[in-house]
Amino acid sequence: MLPRALRPLAVVAVLALALTGCAATGDDGSGSGAPIRVALDWTPNTNHIGLFAAQQAGYFRDAGLDVEFLPYNQSSPDTLVGSGAADFGISFQDSFTFSRAAGADITSVMAILQHWATEIAVRADRADLQRPRDLDGRVYAGFGGPGENQKMQAVIRADGGRGEFRTEVLSTAAYEALYSGQADFTEPFVNVEGIEAQLRGEPLRTFRYTDYGFPDAYNVLLIGNSTWLGQNPERARAFVGAVQRGYALAAQDPAAAARMLAEANPGAFTSDELVDRGAQMLARDFLRDPQGRVGFQTPQQWAGFSGFLYDTGTVTGPDGAPVRQKPDFTTWFTNDYLTP
Repeated sequence: MLPRALRPLAVVAVLALALTGCAATGDDGSGSGAPIRVALDWTPNTNHIGLFAAQQAGYFRDAGLDVEFLPYNQSSPDTLVGSGAADFGISFQDSFTFSRAAGADITSVMAILQHWATEIAVRADRADLQRPRDLDGRVYAGFGGPGENQKMQAVIRADGGRGEFRTEVLSTAAYEALYSGQADFTEPFVNVEGIEAQLRGEPLRTFRYTDYGFPDAYNVLLIGNSTWLGQNPERARAFVGAVQRGYALAAQDPAAAARMLAEANPGAFTSDELVDRGAQMLARDFLRDPQGRVGFQTPQQWAGFSGFLYDTGTVTGPDGAPVRQKPDFTTWFTNDYLTP
């Protein structure tokens, strides 16, 4: 999935960071003073709330860590983390599936969002678009993500449609195309663009994938470079534990976490209400698993959606050839750095 959690709202200061020649060092002390580099998927937004809460609340400092957030620069976090140019990054279960199958050296260390926070969306004033099967023959404003069309087709077909539509890859221009009527449907994060649409007086009608039998997914992930994780187990545990505390704070006190997010990124948000309402929605619907825990992952949820992607024939291996044989998904993630 291409990053699209929030359209740029302000110029983000670019950190002067060397992203090449950064060999991983181990817990023998040789790398203990090096900053931990975290690649963001887009400009700061409520999906990042736990990261900035951990920063502002001093959780990284308490763990003895120097953490640097790498601003989005058109290179995907999967690529940056897989190459070692970043130690951790924000990813998505769909993009992770394609990257990992292609040989990327990445491991999911935490589920930031336990469920899909993206949904199929149409303008609320479209009386002719009441359910997914009504989208047959329509125009989808897409993002060019692998497996994206197959997901839309599956939901439409599950509702009795043919799954036939025209896709225009528009990236973040997709939302304006929807508002203006140039496209009929798109896929927003309901905790960001969904709320933003309400605030601008152009509310959306949305369809949840799981309401039509589609498998749930970890919509947003924290991933780490697998080699770095193996060489730096204690630093990895300290960092992921601090991030988990940040998201636990966001789950327990979203208003406080929203203030921390805004304070850490002055000028990045045009609306306090957008941040506050997004934080409340995350706390209510997305940050905790059925046991009330933050960050944990299961092989069943990985196998459901990622298994679907394999079944579509769109997943390719390191040689670029389609791969149908599903992997052992327990090797793709770990809960070892989390506190129950």
